[in-house]
Amino acid sequence: MSPLPTDRLAPESTGGGRSPAAVIRRPVPFTIAVTGLAAIGLVAGSLVAANAAWAAPDTLLSGGALTSASSSESGGLGPRFAVDGDRSTRWASAPSDDEWFRVDLGASHPLERVVLDWEAAYGEAFTIQVSDDAQSWDTVAAVTDGRGGVQTLEFTGAGRYVQFVGSERATGYGYSFHEFQVFGDGDVVDPEDPPVFNDEVTHHEFQANCTFSHNRPDDPIVYPGQPGASHLHTFVGNRSTDAFTTTDSLLANTGSTCTVPQDHSSYWFPALYKGTEVIEPDIPMTIYYKSGIDDYKKVQPFPQGLRFVAGDMKATPETFRTAAGAVEGWECGGISKSWEIPASCDPGTELNIRYQAPSCWDGMHLTPKAAQEMGHGPHMAYPVNGQCPMTHPIAVPMIEFKIAWPVSGDMSDVRLASGSDQSWHYDFFNAWEPEVLDRLVEQCINGGLQCNPRGYDLYKPHRGAVLDEQYNLIPKA
Repeated sequence: MSPLPTDRLAPESTGGGRSPAAVIRRPVPFTIAVTGLAAIGLVAGSLVAANAAWAAPDTLLSGGALTSASSSESGGLGPRFAVDGDRSTRWASAPSDDEWFRVDLGASHPLERVVLDWEAAYGEAFTIQVSDDAQSWDTVAAVTDGRGGVQTLEFTGAGRYVQFVGSERATGYGYSFHEFQVFGDGDVVDPEDPPVFNDEVTHHEFQANCTFSHNRPDDPIVYPGQPGASHLHTFVGNRSTDAFTTTDSLLANTGSTCTVPQDHSSYWFPALYKGTEVIEPDIPMTIYYKSGIDDYKKVQPFPQGLRFVAGDMKATPETFRTAAGAVEGWECGGISKSWEIPASCDPGTELNIRYQAPSCWDGMHLTPKAAQEMGHGPHMAYPVNGQCPMTHPIAVPMIEFKIAWPVSGDMSDVRLASGSDQSWHYDFFNAWEPEVLDRLVEQCINGGLQCNPRGYDLYKPHRGAVLDEQYNLIPKA
């Protein structure tokens, strides 16, 4: 069985590696000798990269590292739980023989051993492999009669990526580790403080409230420089947005319909028709900026000029319902989780939709077109099991649109300009003033608060705010 391919990560200067502060040194909790080791191979000398960190030996290199796996039994059993240092958590694969688990150490290191702390679902036959690029792998250990418990596999070699590749299970379940530990030579760094889950951490979000700006058949992301090439869009936020919009033009324009004047960003989505009439949202649209990953302290602000599209114009009812960004579907009155526009809504109610955007960035490309031209696939991805995939390692705020239109009663002639009810999507073009966005992310998302547009949590007034009542940036204490 060959592990699934993984795209190469961005260079470390763009966030492709793990923060050095995530490297944790701690003693191994179990030291049972290896049993059933059929063969131990040596890593080829070519694997020892020039940037290998020759420092303190016998260092735990895998604590808090990025992980991925061929599958997970459930969201609460994702691969990240095998490197969190907590034996009450674990990774568990789907119930099949051919499964793999991978850890990214952030840089190439001389390696000494791997310790597998098995749950009851252990492997009878498996290999340990290492690589510098997640493409070419060398086997450094092979086990053919595994007995579970805690196995320590010693070897000599180097690499950035280390993976377990299962070929035969010992039980009817999948493979499951409490911990997967990689030891070798590396710099010892004090661990980061873990997230504190108490009454001070209730949410991790702030809001941007924006009203209707204009309608225009333009899309500066999909059809840049081509006025009239798109279906009709409804724009909120920056009033200047058109087919020729750039980052500089957004930043230069001070006219915004958003509450926070330092948000020069543009947000747009397909116009909604009732018959031939375009329905304009008549109340401020709520745009949530949230953490899409479990470890909300690792969320970083959007890079200037990042733009993306959330949703799929070609979605079917089934793919729309099961899309990673779907929240409640179409709503009105007592109707929710409808994956098509309801045929009728109680008079006086409004049609609503909520949808979440991908929140993991590849660290390289600011636009979908730039990523496609380089043959790198999408530049944005959704988190998997609460963490960003290795191909898109940088967690940015997860945007969630919540929009309402003043339309009710007979809805049989209500439609989207983009086509089917499932063609719902929206676009985002970041042009926040960086210092304000940085402070809001730090205060509200990283700080575990539920903030209004000023960065103030009504229920935690002692935590202060980012902007004063006139929306001026408050100096840090």
